[in-house]
Amino acid sequence: MRTKVFLVGVLVAAIAFSSYTYKMTADNTLSKAERQQGWKLLFDGKSKNGWRYYQNKPSKSWEVSNGTLHSKGSAANYGSINADLMTKEQYDNFELSIDWKISPKGNSGILYLVTEDNESSYLSGPEYQIIDDINFPEKIEDWQKTGANYALNPAPTAEPNPVGQWNHTKIVVNKGHVEHWLNGKKIVEYEIGSEEWKKNKMNGKFKDAAGYGMAKKGYIALQDHGSEAWFKNIKIKQL
Repeated sequence: MRTKVFLVGVLVAAIAFSSYTYKMTADNTLSKAERQQGWKLLFDGKSKNGWRYYQNKPSKSWEVSNGTLHSKGSAANYGSINADLMTKEQYDNFELSIDWKISPKGNSGILYLVTEDNESSYLSGPEYQIIDDINFPEKIEDWQKTGANYALNPAPTAEPNPVGQWNHTKIVVNKGHVEHWLNGKKIVEYEIGSEEWKKNKMNGKFKDAAGYGMAKKGYIALQDHGSEAWFKNIKIKQL
């Protein structure tokens, strides 16, 4: 009996220490271990350094607020056009780590391998979909729901936290192999250029978008879809 009590006590202490350690890691920073592993911070929590608007559009639709990159949404964006916010640097093979939350009825996304050859970023770069699955005001298909590779690969096992709460996303791109993760669980996996991918592209929304998914290297973009959305702890490790 004493052994069981002792083990329970050790477990509780370990959990408490783990929680304490987590809280000691501030938002928008890199731990020593992350730096040693080659992670790079894409957002410092204070400025939009390292970011610019898609095609350098004259927009003011994003702000830095309370340690987040905040898409203000159309209602708070009078006098300015909507525009995606994207990295100044391009990336080819990488692991991206990012936290996000969406507003009620909101819609946004994280895009990668983006070029600036089209009117919109999503016509070139695959999109990790972010949306209010439950309360979005229009009917949405599975390929439009959170975590999906938008318009190509649904994420039926995705379990996003309720709207207004933070979610953690990981995106892995490595020589055409792509993985979408949500809150520690892999939810989508596909190969750019595979026969299945080509079939999905030709039978879907991007059949006339010749450049979609063609870039081997591109920008990472946060989508401004007219909804409020928040992003923080944006980190990347090149593979």
